[in-house]
Amino acid sequence: MSLPVIDVASLFGTDAAARQRTADAIGAACRDNGFFYASGHGVDSSRLDALAREFFALPEDEKHRIAMARAGAAWRGFFPVGGELTSGKPDRKEGVYFGEDLGSGDARVKAGWPMHGANLWPERPAGLREAVLSYLTANARAAQAILEGIALSLGLEAEYFRAHYTADPTILFRIFHYPPDIPGTDSWGVGEHTDYGLLTLLAQDDCGGLQVRSPNGWIEAPPIPGTLVCNIGDMLDRLTGGLYRSTPHRARNLSGRERLSFPFFFDPGFAARIVPLPAHAKAQDDRATRWDGASVHEFSGTYGEYLLGKVGKVFPDLKRDVIAGP
Repeated sequence: MSLPVIDVASLFGTDAAARQRTADAIGAACRDNGFFYASGHGVDSSRLDALAREFFALPEDEKHRIAMARAGAAWRGFFPVGGELTSGKPDRKEGVYFGEDLGSGDARVKAGWPMHGANLWPERPAGLREAVLSYLTANARAAQAILEGIALSLGLEAEYFRAHYTADPTILFRIFHYPPDIPGTDSWGVGEHTDYGLLTLLAQDDCGGLQVRSPNGWIEAPPIPGTLVCNIGDMLDRLTGGLYRSTPHRARNLSGRERLSFPFFFDPGFAARIVPLPAHAKAQDDRATRWDGASVHEFSGTYGEYLLGKVGKVFPDLKRDVIAGP
C-alpha cells in the first residue's frame, strides 16, 4: 500500500473542471489516509537543504546562541537532540523553530501573544535568513492553493478557508536534523503523533524514515523527488466531524546517514474559533482509535488555546519558564 501522488498545479490556475478533478482526488486521499504526495507545488527546498546542513554541522555552543529560551514567548530557535518530547519521550532529533517574522511593532507582539515575534537567526551560514523567508512565502502560496482544493472537495467555495481561518494564518516552520539511529535501541526520531492545525507540507531528503498509520498498519512514506508530503491536522478533522482524519505518523532514521526534514504548518489564525462545518457538526467519539486517547471533537475554543496546550507538552520546561499557559 502506498500514498497517492496528486499533481496540484491546476489549483493555481482558472480551469474550473481541472481544479475540481484535483480537488476530488485530494478529498479521496483525505478520507482514506489523510496523507498524499503533492507535485506541481512550486516549492524548491534544495537551497535550504544545503544551508541547513551547514548549520547543524556547527559546534554545539554556536548553535545554542539561538537557543529557544532566548526567544521567550515567541517560541523560536534551536533545541538539541532530546530537547523535544513526543508522548512524553525525548525525540532523537535536533532542530530550529521558525515562524512569521514579526517585529516589536506588530500589534500581536505588543499584546504579548505567545508564539508571535521575531525569529532567531544564526550568524552562520550566511543566507539562511533569506532562504527561510523565501521558503515560507512559497509554502504559504502552495498551502492556500491546496486548501482551496480541500474546500472544493467538501462542496464549499474555494475561498472558504481563506475567508474564515487563513486570511491571517498561524505559520510555523521547522528544520529537523535526525542523527543516524543507534543500533539496538528503540529511539524514534519523532514518535507517533498527529499535527495540530489544518495542513502540513513536508519536504524530506532522500534518507526516508517517515511512516503513516493506515487501517492496515504502518506504511512507509519514502521521499519522491519533486513532491511534498501533505497531511491534514486536528483542526480539519474537527471541522469535518472526522470525515477527514488527522492521521498518526512517526519517523526513524535507519539510513545510516544524517536525515533532514522541513515541515511547514499552515494553520488557522491564532484567535480563530474552530466551529465544525454545519454538514459535519455531529462527530463520532474517536478516542478509542486515536494515538493519544483524546478526541479533537471535544475541544472548544480558539486555535491558539489548542496549540499552546499541545506545544506545551512538547517543551514542558520552556512552557513552565516562559509561558504561563493558555
